[in-house]
Amino acid sequence: MTKTIAVTNQKGGVGKTTTAVSLAAIFAERGDRVLLIDFDPQTNATVACGVNCRKLPVSVLDVIVAEEKPEDVCLFIQECNLHLLPSHRDLTAAESEMAGKKERYAALKNNCGQWLEQFDWVFIDCPPTLNLLTVNALVAADFVLVPIQCEYFALEGVGALLETIGEIKKTVNPKLEIAGVLRTMYDPRSRLTKDVSDNLAAHFKNLLFEVSVPRNIRLAEAPSFGKPINKYEPNSKGAESYRLVAEELERKLGVPKHSFELDTE
Repeated sequence: MTKTIAVTNQKGGVGKTTTAVSLAAIFAERGDRVLLIDFDPQTNATVACGVNCRKLPVSVLDVIVAEEKPEDVCLFIQECNLHLLPSHRDLTAAESEMAGKKERYAALKNNCGQWLEQFDWVFIDCPPTLNLLTVNALVAADFVLVPIQCEYFALEGVGALLETIGEIKKTVNPKLEIAGVLRTMYDPRSRLTKDVSDNLAAHFKNLLFEVSVPRNIRLAEAPSFGKPINKYEPNSKGAESYRLVAEELERKLGVPKHSFELDTE
């Protein structure tokens, strides 16, 4: 059964795209059929997969507005063994184009439809704001994954996101659940990091991932080389951390255990 996960936090710079791309690539690494949807006009997930969005004739915008078939827009990233619905900077115009449509909140779900069911995992990289695009992602998703940086304003905006998730669950997507809250850019040497981490644990309790993702220079470098971390530096702390996140995500969602160990032979 397909697991569709919206990766979102309306606060930018928290490792949202890194999380979506890394998890998609790591599940694909072991042979799962994975789709990554770049639903952010910044196109960072598309670039992180080595795709030049400026040269694309069509993007996810055409799927939700022009009703292009997703299979005609989807790219297969062979090196990563994953499928990508790429973004385009013109996606910023989607809200105005969808505004007058009756089913504007479900454009992604309605236009992708049963096509998503061929995948084991679908990761949606959302824009860093609670706009119509994010709502579309939440309507299409089964689960929400919230990356949070351990800094002073970590909880800023998360309350509004949780309220939105609650409203969508009550109205248009009753199956929507929170997969968890993931601490990113974690620095165990910092007292502030520890204090914020303790605060997150008290606030989110069992929703908080046990695994945290450390600050790692390889994670920061990987997008500039157009590769997910497991392809750019497979033995880095960043790659190892996201493999552990993938394992814990499976446990949280009740998926049978698989191995994410790196094959070095």
